[in-house]
Amino acid sequence: MHQFYFEKLEVWQNAKNLSVIIYQLTSNYPEKERFGLTSQMNRSSVSIAANIAEGSTRKSNKDKSSFINIAYGSTIELLNFLIISVELKLISEEVYIELRNKIEHIANQLNALEKRFSA
Repeated sequence: MHQFYFEKLEVWQNAKNLSVIIYQLTSNYPEKERFGLTSQMNRSSVSIAANIAEGSTRKSNKDKSSFINIAYGSTIELLNFLIISVELKLISEEVYIELRNKIEHIANQLNALEKRFSA
């Protein structure tokens, strides 16, 4: 089976794996959050990997950089929702720290990738 370029990127793999974790996590959120935090967290987590994938298809470095910046914004948005989740006691401090570490790693990878495209 042919593998697309984005599938080989470690940052995409990490973002995709994080998205799966977020979907599993939010499936345990209260029903009243289905259209609130659950929806927002799922969307922002999927957006990270999706923008990395879409950006990888662009021809110019400027366009690639733009999609990486959008992915970075979604990464920070997801972190915001995790901070709210731990403060609302929807997740434990331990889960929060584990996920924050994953998010920080992805953010660092995105920053490095963006620098490559804007050099």
